[in-house]
Formats: sequence, C-alpha cells, structure tokens
Amino acid sequence: MSASDRGTTERSVPTPLDAAWETIRAGLRRDCGARTFDGWLKPAELGAFDLESGELDLVMPSQFMADWVQSHFGDRLALAWRTVLPIVRGVKIVATADGPKPSPLLILEEIPAPVATSQARDPAAPNFDSRYRFDSFIIGKANEVAASAARTLATADSVAFNPLFIHGGTGRGKTHLLHAIGQAFLNRSPGGRVVSMSAEKFMVEFIRAIKDNDTIGFKGRLRSADLLLIDDVQFIAGKDSTQEEFFHTMNEIITAGRRLVITSDRAPQDLDGIAPRILSRLSWGLVADINPADYELRLNIIDAKLAALPGVEMPRPVVEFLARRLTSSIRELEGALNRIAAYAMMTGRAIDVPFVEEVLANVLRANQRRISIDEIQTQVAEHYRIRKAEMTSARRAREVARPRQVAMYLSKQLTPKSLPDIGRRFGGRDHTTVIHAVKQIERLRAADSELDADIRLLTRQLEG
Repeated sequence: MSASDRGTTERSVPTPLDAAWETIRAGLRRDCGARTFDGWLKPAELGAFDLESGELDLVMPSQFMADWVQSHFGDRLALAWRTVLPIVRGVKIVATADGPKPSPLLILEEIPAPVATSQARDPAAPNFDSRYRFDSFIIGKANEVAASAARTLATADSVAFNPLFIHGGTGRGKTHLLHAIGQAFLNRSPGGRVVSMSAEKFMVEFIRAIKDNDTIGFKGRLRSADLLLIDDVQFIAGKDSTQEEFFHTMNEIITAGRRLVITSDRAPQDLDGIAPRILSRLSWGLVADINPADYELRLNIIDAKLAALPGVEMPRPVVEFLARRLTSSIRELEGALNRIAAYAMMTGRAIDVPFVEEVLANVLRANQRRISIDEIQTQVAEHYRIRKAEMTSARRAREVARPRQVAMYLSKQLTPKSLPDIGRRFGGRDHTTVIHAVKQIERLRAADSELDADIRLLTRQLEG
C-alpha cells in the first residue's frame, strides 16, 4: 500500500465511519433544511481516513463546491464528527481531482499503519494548484504576450530570453501563469527540479539561514534549481542584504542556463528601492505585462468559469452585465460568479440582472465608473458621424434618430441616472421615449449583428 492511500482500506461491510456519516447527514438535513442540504451537502462522499492524524477527507464533485462547503460548513462538519465519532479529529473538504474517492468501508481497528514508499512526495517540492494550467488560462489582448512567453519558457527546448519578468496589478493572472509554468515544465522534464517561492519567503528563509549558519544550504537549494519561480519581487525593496543574495542567485541561475521567472505588481523601471544592477538584469530578459482585462476578455473568462459550474444557468444579458460592470480584476470577477451561484442555489431564485445587483451591491458600487451622459452623447455622435447637437434636437430622420436611441440605451446601461433624468438630457424628452428607445435597441440588437457590434464597440470605448 502506498503512502498516498493514507492508511485506508476498502471493505464490503458497514463501518463506524459509515454509521457516523449517516447520523451526521441526518442532522445536517434537519438543521440546514432540505434545499441547502440537497444542493451542497448531499453530494459529499467519504474519502480517505488517516488513522494516525485522525483526519478524514470529504470529497465533493467540483472544486467550487469543495471551497464553498469548506467556507460555510467546515467548522460545523469537524465539530459534528468529533462529537459523533471522536476518533475523527479533523475534516478536510477536497474535490474529486484532489484526492482519492473510495467508499471507505473500513473497520477502524484493522487499519494498518501507513507504509512509506520511495514515491512519497518531497515536502520541499512546490505544491502547484492543478486548476492553474495553460489550458485554463483565458487569453486576450491584455495578456497574450505574457501567456505566450510563459508557455515558451516552460515547454521549449531552448529560449531566447532569460529571465522572464511578468508584471501586472493584483488579480490579473500572474499567479495562474506561475503555477502553469511550473506544471508544464515538470510535465516536459519529469526529473527537473523546480523551486517556487515568494520574494518575501526568499527573504525570511535567507535570514533564517544566516541565523542557523546554513547559508550554503540555502544557496545550494535555490541555485541548483532547473526552474526558479519568484513571486512579488517588489517585497524585497529596501532590503539590501536580501537583494545582494537575490542578485547572486539570479546570476547563478542565468549563467548556468537554467530558467528564471519573476513577477511583480509593476514594471522594472517603477520598482523603487531595488538595486539598479537587479533592475538591469531583469531588463536583459523579456518583460511582459498583463494589462486590465478588456470587455471581450472578461466575457470569455465568465463563459469559461460558467462551464465549470454545473447547474448554473446564467442568461446572456447577465453575463454581459457582469463583464461590463466588474472591471477591477479577474479574481474579483471569479469571486462574484461563485457568490452568485451560491446565493442562487441557496434561495432557489433565477439569476437575472436585479438578482445580481442585489447579491453584488457592494462590489458593483466599488467598481462603478462614473460615465456621464455627456460622454456617451459625444462618443455616439463621433461613431455615427453626426453633430453632438443632434442628440438633443427634434429631428426624427433615421440617420439621427437611431444614434440618439443608441445613446439613450447606453445611458440606461452605463449610468445610474433615472429614466426622467436621461430624457431631460436628450432635449427634455419624456421618460416613455427613453423606455421606447431602450426596448427598440434591445430588439434590434438580437436581429441586427452590425448594430450589436456597434454597441459592443461603444461600450468598450466608454468603459476604457
């Protein structure tokens, strides 16, 4: 039996774990209600049990469900198990892909001790997240250079650049690319040695090595890596001794022909407090930025995430609403989708724009860019090559009326103004005129691909 089995065996008879789980499930269904239990807890299955540590795995069918149950029921499940079957001292919620999913029909007193094997995982090896791979990284204009460079460095036999320096704001995908690089590199070179750490951890471990008189061991571990991944290099700003060691580590890796990837929240020239020779070294390689995701990329990311959330029905207008309004980071966008899915499943309500506005009220307020009706009128007039004054004129000619309706529609979609307020800004028109314009454009968008493309383009320009 391998160490990965964690001391479990399978039997064909009921066990104390089975009996305890049935008792706990009945209590959860009673306390939480049938809807919540059936939606979130019923799919859980018993996984591996480690007799030595007393830790039991509960296996969920998806990572999303595992994260949600861990967040909302983790402590409750652990307490229930300790109460019903005290030998279970801890509970870990995992997804199917994260661990074994046996039916643990075992008799506790017959569980053998775990058997160590030569295949046991190296505790110093990086623990890459299997969700963060190149095939799950959605590419758009904002990140295509960084993604292409990352894949090349991880998989090519030789690269024309070293190091690779990736920079961008929080939540734009730098961590995803680091994990993807590490996993792809190991798939290409199974015996390769990869070291991955944050710059902050580099500093802490270096200081500890000095105190323990083990700097040789520290240097040897990092400088022998075939691939070294350093995250958030901005954290060593102003730390002179750490920067000295970091510089020599960089030099050793690059000179030896090994590969180095560094990330930061800003470009090298904007890194204050970093030694010039480090900045120079960084600039020798390839510097790739990840810009804020544009509207089209946000749409594609939402579509990809929804595909991984089985049972979540999100109408296209809601998808477009989220892509339009949540612009700060991809991480926030993913969190918003998880929150919407969770609330919809708990309440049984359909996912529509009013529901999303209610669930994400605080997030939407924080993301709201103050686009003015004046901006919209200017942009639409320029796009359709008419005078801006036509937005408030009484003319009804088609070449004027249609752009005016588009501007009214965008004013309703992109500003918090009321219908009467919008009407007043368009030459004192009644709110019913605005309602008609909005409905007319919605109807035409579904049938006229050219008009739909115009509105998408105008939306991107205004939000940019």
